[in-house]
Amino acid sequence: MIKVLIKKNKDQINSITIKGHAGYGVSGEDIVCASVSSIIITSLNAIIKIDEKSINYKQDEGFIEVNILIHTEVLDILIENMINLLKDLEKDYKKNIKIYE
Repeated sequence: MIKVLIKKNKDQINSITIKGHAGYGVSGEDIVCASVSSIIITSLNAIIKIDEKSINYKQDEGFIEVNILIHTEVLDILIENMINLLKDLEKDYKKNIKIYE
């Protein structure tokens, strides 16, 4: 199961940690893992393109930790959009992805 841990301070998201594997399909063909990867990578690339100093992240096999360093309206919208996409995925694949806030 993929576990997504969202840490907030008041209403602002400060960090997002994603770890594990979905276990929906065989490695390399798992649509849930592929979806999570696409959501995260696309979102982070957009954020970095806008302001590369706004986040830092650590990445390893089955793990990524994102720390939000700067909050602006646009960056917060991109982060919220990323979380909403992951929540939509969680609705359809409850056994494979779980979000903790």
